[in-house]
Amino acid sequence: MTSSSLVLEAANASDAPDADEAAGLPLATWPARVGAFSVDVLLGLAVIAVMALSALSAPWMGWLWWVFVAAAALTIVAMAVNRLLLPTITGWSLGRAAFGIAVRTRDGAAPGLLRLAGRDLAHLLDTAALFLGWLWPLWDRRRRTFADLLLRTEVHDVGRPDRDMRRPVAVALIVATVLCAVAIGLSYLLVYRPERAVDVARQQIAEQGPRIVEQMLSYQSETLQQDFSHAQSLTTDSYRDQLIAQQQVVQQAGATSNEYWAVSSAVLSASAKQAAMLLAMQGQRGTDPNDLKFITATLRVDFERSDDGQWKVANLIVLKKPQMNAPGQ
Repeated sequence: MTSSSLVLEAANASDAPDADEAAGLPLATWPARVGAFSVDVLLGLAVIAVMALSALSAPWMGWLWWVFVAAAALTIVAMAVNRLLLPTITGWSLGRAAFGIAVRTRDGAAPGLLRLAGRDLAHLLDTAALFLGWLWPLWDRRRRTFADLLLRTEVHDVGRPDRDMRRPVAVALIVATVLCAVAIGLSYLLVYRPERAVDVARQQIAEQGPRIVEQMLSYQSETLQQDFSHAQSLTTDSYRDQLIAQQQVVQQAGATSNEYWAVSSAVLSASAKQAAMLLAMQGQRGTDPNDLKFITATLRVDFERSDDGQWKVANLIVLKKPQMNAPGQ
């Protein structure tokens, strides 16, 4: 026998003429039930959903993941206390008190903890039936959901308690909003923004890195000092002295022209302020067009982002030493 058949049989049995007016209490309207459900359940589900999505976005940040999971767990506990424990103690949940309704058995008595828990569990059937169970009160004579039919409960209009419930509801709304805002803010500051910064750095170094290395290694004999000075401006303070020493060796060997260009490149690693790249370079050396030497080399280059946001060479390692060939060789 299917669950739908069980619900329909429960509906037929509970609609007996001698039973449906036993309580003598007015039935709660469907909008009032929706409003109470929004406060008691949907508000908490919104917090749980935000925490779950935030936890999924930060699986590698252990402490932050645990913060999101703990917040979601505490929200579930708070929802259970509000939906199950408070009604057995005070007769109300927060949402139902705000709208002046309460869950009652057919004879008007307050249900116990187990029946309330079973009723909330049976709401899964209301949802599984394409939400039909939640709409069933719109045409059911006793305004019951499938869960009410199975657990033999009803929702009655009992009037609001003497205490003004607007303030507790407002506090719950504020707390939920703050929790969601904090979770979203932490996700943005500690997860999304760093990841976005890494993506931007990787894109920048993929575009700028080869050009920086080309400019640093290329020079013309006619503008040697200007080219060397420009090359030095493309390096970090820690690497500049090493570059200057190499430039002095070039000057002592006799000024000539040296031009490099990158033929292929790959970003090995990248963070917001550091990156490493593998470069395959080709070039030519010499000033006489009839006596040019063609060059090939493979380099690993480390970059660092300066305080002004410019990428600069922090280290350069020659993986495959330059090989020079004359034209036609």
